[in-house]
Amino acid sequence: MKVALKKSIVIAGLGLLGALAGPAWADYSVGIAGPMTGEYASAGAQIRAGAEMAVADINAKGGVLGQKIKLEVGDDACDPKQAVSVANAMVNKHIVFMHGHWCSSSTIPASDIYNDAQIPMATVSTNPKVTERGLKNIFRIMGRDDQQGGVGGGFLAEHFGSKKIAVVDDKSAYGKGLADEMAKGIQGKGVKPVLRESITAGEKDYSGLITKLKAAGVEVVAYGGYHTEVALILRQAQQAGLKLTILGGDTMSNSELVTAAGGDNANNVLFTFAPDSRLEPAAADVVKRFRDKKVEPDGYVLYAYAAMQLFQQAAEKAKSVKYADLDKALANGSFNTVVGTLSFDAKGDLKVPAFRVYQWKGNKYEYFK
Repeated sequence: MKVALKKSIVIAGLGLLGALAGPAWADYSVGIAGPMTGEYASAGAQIRAGAEMAVADINAKGGVLGQKIKLEVGDDACDPKQAVSVANAMVNKHIVFMHGHWCSSSTIPASDIYNDAQIPMATVSTNPKVTERGLKNIFRIMGRDDQQGGVGGGFLAEHFGSKKIAVVDDKSAYGKGLADEMAKGIQGKGVKPVLRESITAGEKDYSGLITKLKAAGVEVVAYGGYHTEVALILRQAQQAGLKLTILGGDTMSNSELVTAAGGDNANNVLFTFAPDSRLEPAAADVVKRFRDKKVEPDGYVLYAYAAMQLFQQAAEKAKSVKYADLDKALANGSFNTVVGTLSFDAKGDLKVPAFRVYQWKGNKYEYFK
C-alpha cells in the first residue's frame, strides 16, 4: 500500500512538472533586433517584415525539429547602450538564435552578450570589427565594408575620376569605416579626394558642410552613413544651388530616401549593395507574396527571411538547437536561402561576398548602367 501510494505521488509529481515545463518547451524562441523606432525605424520594419513571414512559413510547414518557433522582437534604436539592454533581455527570454542587430555600433557590443550566453547570430552589419574579434557565434550574411568600400571607391574613380570628389562620414562605426574604405578605393585608382569631412548624424542643418563642398567645387560625394542624413544633404545642397552626386553604402537602399530627399534628388544617389536578391529564382514565391501584400521586399526584408531559413536548416542539419551543435552546423554548412547560397569562413564572414552598384530612378533602385 505504501509502495503504491509512493508510486502514485511520484507519477503525479512528474505530471505536475511536465505541465509546468510544457509551455517552456513548446516553442523555440528566436530573436530579431534593430531600430524598430527612431530615425532608422524603416530599416527595422524591413527586418521585422522578413522575419515574420519566414517564421510563419516555417511554422506552417511543421516548424523546426517538430516544434513551432516564436519570434521575439527587440528595439535598439541603433543605440549601443540600448542594444546591450536588448541583448540581455533576449538572453533572459532563452532565445536559441538571433538575427541582428542592424547598426554596426549596436551589433558589436550586443554580440559580446550573445557570445557569452552561447547564442548563435546572423547579421547584416558590415563593419569589419563585427567578425574580427574572434567570436565564434557570429555569421555575417552580407559582405564587409572593406569589400563594398573598395567596390564603391573603385567605381567612383573609374566613372567620376575627372570630377572633384569629397569623402564624408557620419562618425558612426558603420559610416566612418565605410568612408575610410571608399577613400582607399578611390586613391588606389590614382584619384585624390579634394576634401575629407565628418558630420554628426541626427542634426537638421548641414549648411556648414554644404558651404565647404561648394567652396571646394565638389560635384561628387563618397558618403559613409545612413540614408536620413543623405536626404537632408541633398535637399539643402539643392537649396544652395549645388548639384551633387552621392555614392553611399547598403543603407541607401531604403525607399524612405526618395521621399525625404524631395523632387528628383534621389536620382543623384548611387550605392553599393549585395546583388538584388529579389531576382533570385529561389526568392520568386516569397517576393510575389510580399508584393501581393503591397510590401516591396527591398533593402533588408529578404535578408531577415534568409536568416530564419539559416536557423531552420542549421537546426535540421544538427538535429539540435543546442549552441555547440548549431554553431558547428553553421560554421561547416552550406545553406540555400532566398538571398542565395550562404557559407562562412573561419571568421564567420561570407565565403563568396559580392557587391554591385545601384542607382535610384524614381521610386525604385536598379543596377547602374
